[in-house]
Amino acid sequence: MSIKLLVLSTALMLLLTACGGSATTPTSALDVTKGLIAFSSQRDGYNEIYVMNADGSGLTNLTNNSADDWSPAWSADGAKIAFSSDRDGNAEIYVMNADGSGQTRLTNNSADDWSPAWSPE
Repeated sequence: MSIKLLVLSTALMLLLTACGGSATTPTSALDVTKGLIAFSSQRDGYNEIYVMNADGSGLTNLTNNSADDWSPAWSADGAKIAFSSDRDGNAEIYVMNADGSGQTRLTNNSADDWSPAWSPE
């Protein structure tokens, strides 16, 4: 882990703590193409996916619903975010545009599907 990434991770942990997020189990992802951080927080009562600028400004709730959404993962081009959600009864993998639009379920089975990741291609 580079020093820069370690410093950014530590800063994110401190910011989440100060903003009411969970500092014990945050899930976050940095979009290096746009300098945005996607993370999950329970600040509104449910785990929701948020994005913000690396300096903490521009906080935006992308998922705003009465289910838990977590584990955001940016696509390599920064256009999409994959995430886990239990909005349909159990944990499934979803994808959305970077602005929160176009939320689409990708998996549909009785097993829990967790922690999506993108291929570098």
